[in-house]
This record gives sequence, structure tokens and C-alpha cells, in this order.
Amino acid sequence: MAGAAGRLTKLAEEVLGDPLPVRIRAWDRSESGPPGAPTLVIRNRRALRRLLFKPGELGLARAWVAGDIDVDGDLYEALDLLAGTIWERGGDAPKPQRAAVLRALARPEIRAAAKELLSLAGLPVPPAPPAEEARPRRGALHSLLRDRQAISHHYDVGNDFYALVLGPSMVYSCAYWEPDAEAADGVATLEDAQRDKLDLICRKLGLTEGQRLLDVGCGWGSMVLHAAREFGVRAVGITLSEEQATYARKRIADAGLADRVEIRVQDYREITDGPFDAISSIGMAEHVGRAQYAEYANALYALLKPGGRLLNHQIARRPLSDEETYRVDEFIDRYVFPDGELAPVGRTAGQLEDAGFEVRDVEAIREHYALTLRQWVANLEDHWAEAVRLTSPGRARVWRLYMAASALSFERNRIGVNQVLAVRTPDSGAAGMPLRARDWRD
Repeated sequence: MAGAAGRLTKLAEEVLGDPLPVRIRAWDRSESGPPGAPTLVIRNRRALRRLLFKPGELGLARAWVAGDIDVDGDLYEALDLLAGTIWERGGDAPKPQRAAVLRALARPEIRAAAKELLSLAGLPVPPAPPAEEARPRRGALHSLLRDRQAISHHYDVGNDFYALVLGPSMVYSCAYWEPDAEAADGVATLEDAQRDKLDLICRKLGLTEGQRLLDVGCGWGSMVLHAAREFGVRAVGITLSEEQATYARKRIADAGLADRVEIRVQDYREITDGPFDAISSIGMAEHVGRAQYAEYANALYALLKPGGRLLNHQIARRPLSDEETYRVDEFIDRYVFPDGELAPVGRTAGQLEDAGFEVRDVEAIREHYALTLRQWVANLEDHWAEAVRLTSPGRARVWRLYMAASALSFERNRIGVNQVLAVRTPDSGAAGMPLRARDWRD
């Protein structure tokens, strides 16, 4: 246990009450922990100061983004091993477990170890947060101004960077994976899976030539392009990202569809030219927030013609026994999706029904998102030097950690993703839906 690594391992195991499942390599080149396990690399003392001044997930996140800590070995394996030891002991942990940790921190030997950690950390100066952290936000939560700031933080980091991660499809939501008999390994490519997802949504919406489609949170224009090209609709796509809008408009012009597809920098609350025959909202509703969701559902209902369909594709979290204890993940809030919130799928369906919709189908595709995220991580790692050049080392590290951890969260059933198909059913009750479930052709 000689050296900083041994001392840190001892402190961690005293606090957690369990053996540390990963190795530690410290700045003094000392190592400790199980041989052959992934190694948590603590590059400098500043990492400890970040944890001392912001204990828990935010301190770890800042250390990761700044490059003060790293993982040597398989990142997925390291995160999987650490999940049950660190992150799942946080605010969502059962109260008895949290109480045990607090009792451990009160023991004299733990207090002594904490003093040793202070001595290891060096100067007691709080390091500044990495530049990639979202700055204090102006305006009330989920106001038009604040939502624009939050969207800009996440999406306005460079279209070229996203092209490296997402690939040619430029679709930033869960793909839909089908077996591919023609592929060498029997598995479809990411591009095929994203095309199949867009096609599935168009079929669920029952799109036909000449209809008018609204795509809420249109990203780089992939949905409206597919719907116009393959189904002959006229489409309006809205986004709050100037960079996305510029990119989408060029794609539409290059495809010769500028007379049928319009891209606007606009909030869903600002649309006044309804009604539409169909509305798609793909990976956007996570930004809406619990307090605003009823307004979101009511607005989309008002924008649909009677008989029109809504396809709401949204990430969901598992329900809690006490919903009031839900808190937003600090790493996600500061570095990925500022002000984003997840809700259980039951609440989402209920709020759509409260707005007047008839919910006709819910398809859970959780495993599909894990596959998608692993493809995005592979794209990022394969183009790492270019991704760093296009953004910053910290930004690339944010996306690598966020996507890898999210893949594991989907695989472990901590979060899911669902396509909810709802209809603004006319007073006559004729919803225009197929009699056979999941036959979206007629």
C-alpha cells in the first residue's frame, strides 16, 4: 500500500465498505488494486482537490473533463464496475445505504484518512471548472430564452464534430436495428438502422403524398428529408440551433427539396401556422421539462388536424417510489443537456392523454439505443484526434463518457426509450388507425 495509489485505495475502501473493483494509478506512478482490472488513472493532485471541493459525481465529472483522471483499459468495463460502487450509491441510493456511508465517514479512522487525503491533495485551492461546463443560465427554467441557451450549449459545438460521431445519416437519436442477411455479420450498419428508424416513424404516422408534416426538434434535417423524398410530404422542421438549421437547409437545397421542406429556428410554442396532418418529435421532449410538459402536449394537440397523428420518441427513466426525490444528473446537467429532465413513460402517456390525445401504441426500443450509442462511441474513438481538433479535448471527453455511460444505462434498464403513437381522434371516434396492431401501412 506504499505510495499515493495505496493510500487512496485504502481510503476509498474504508468509505465504501467494499473492495475497490478497479486499479488505481497515481501521479507518483504507484499502483494499487486487483491485477488485470481496468485502471483509474489519477494524473495529478488537482483531481483530489476537485473531489474535496465538490464531492461526488460533479467533482468526478470535472476531473474527467479536465483530463485530471482517465481510464486505462476498457471504458465500458470500468464504468460497469464503478457503477454499483460509486454512482449507484448517490442520491438515488436507498436511505439505509446512504446512512451507512455517513456512519462510515463519522468513524475516527475515516476522519483520519480524510485528513490524509487533504495532505495528498496539496494546496487547498478550488480548481476552476473546465471551460466546457455550462455557464450560469439566464431566465426562468424552460423559458424561451433559457431553452435557447441550453440547446445552443449542446448542439452548437460544430456540425463537423457531429458528423464524425453520427456518421452520414446525421441522426442524433436511437436507431432501429433489423437483422441484415446481406451483411457479413448479419447486422445492419448504423446508416441502415437510422434509415429504418425514420422509415418506421413515417409509416407509423401514416404519411402520404401531399400531407403536411411538422418535425419538432428537427436536428440536421434527416427526418424531414426522408419524409419528403420517400413519402412525398411537405414538411416544416424547427430547431433552436442556428448551426443545425444552416446545415439542414444546405442538405435540403442539395437534395432539390427546398420547395417542399422548410427549416425554421423556432420554438414549438411560437408556431402559428397549423394545423398539420402529422407531427414527429424525435429525441426532443427530454428538453421540455416536467413543469412545461402539459404546455408541450397541449401545443402539439392544437397544431394537429382532427385525425392527425403524433409520434413522440422520448427517453424515459424508471419510476421512483417517491417521485419528489428525482434529481437531474449533475454531469448531464452541467456538461451535456442543461435543464434536461427524464420522466417515466407512464407519465408521458398520461400527459398526452390529458391534452386530448388517444394513445394508440407504445413501442419500447431500449436495447436499440444501447447498440446506437456503442456505434457512436466507436466513431468518436476512431476519429479522436480530429474530434479534439474540431472542438476541444474536454468536449471530446464529455461526449465519450456521456455516450459510453448512457449505453450501459440502457443495457442495465436504468433508462429506456419509447415511441408513443397518439392520435387527435375526431369527435366521430374514427381515428383512421389500422385494425391490426403494428401494421402501419394502411
